[in-house]
Amino acid sequence: MGNKLIVTAAPHITGPDTTQKIMQRVCIALLPTLIASILIFGINSLILTVITVAACMFFEWGYCKLVGREVPVGDFSAAVTGVLLAFNLPATLPWWMAIVGAFIAIVIVKQLFGGLGYNVANPAIVARIALAMGFASRMANYPHPANGIDALASATPLAVSGQMGAADYVTLLLGNHGGVLGETCAITLLLGGIYLIATKVISPVIPVTYLATVAVLSAVSGRDPIVQLLSGGLMLGAFFMATDYVTSPTTNKGKLVFGIGLGIITCAIRFLGTMNEGVSFAILLMNLLVPYIEILTRQDRLGIAKAKKEGAAK
Repeated sequence: MGNKLIVTAAPHITGPDTTQKIMQRVCIALLPTLIASILIFGINSLILTVITVAACMFFEWGYCKLVGREVPVGDFSAAVTGVLLAFNLPATLPWWMAIVGAFIAIVIVKQLFGGLGYNVANPAIVARIALAMGFASRMANYPHPANGIDALASATPLAVSGQMGAADYVTLLLGNHGGVLGETCAITLLLGGIYLIATKVISPVIPVTYLATVAVLSAVSGRDPIVQLLSGGLMLGAFFMATDYVTSPTTNKGKLVFGIGLGIITCAIRFLGTMNEGVSFAILLMNLLVPYIEILTRQDRLGIAKAKKEGAAK
């Protein structure tokens, strides 16, 4: 008759999706924003993205070969990290700095912690923060698309949000303003996010909660919610970085807490701090709190609550 009962270690639920397929869908979702960045900032956007992707894949391959670990380059996770890293960089950033960022993301943040599934923070986020700290002037050198790639640094919409009106909403949607590659075209980020939700790659709980919290706090503080939602790295962070499987909660309650925390920290940095943007630090801080959120919001095992009630009745 053969073996009818096979007992193995968890997990016991399987499905058709693999890490490779999921990461490929993320790449597809990021493609419209990449195309938009090329149209806005020129061919240098594509070159920078290719460099970060190639560097991330090379560092993952090299490190795994060095320590004798299985090489997971084929799962596309390093490629996704490379694209997200590029989207967090200005088009004028020197290529060698982008390679340094790739090294930080893959080797220091991902592989030294054990590889995919073991990193405690989003690799691209940490790399962006490290580059912003180490190369502040270069990371803040945002080219103005109207003047070409070699233009002088220009202010991002968040820096002049108090001067913006309703006529600027279309500009924010289409991306005709300065900034980093993945923060300048809100409509392509929205389309990519909707695609990820529709294909069930991500849950809508975190991005919706995150965006709603920012909108409410912006309105309460007297700031334009639409400008706050469409500016900076909020859309990129909400759909593509805060929803990272490894560094975000697994329970719906945890996702709600996570999204609300992201919104509060982002607005606190934007409204009360000296920095215009707070998405990167908000995601990093909440990533570090995920283990505690998981403990506080995890579902009780079946039968535990009933057993407690029966014990109390006796």
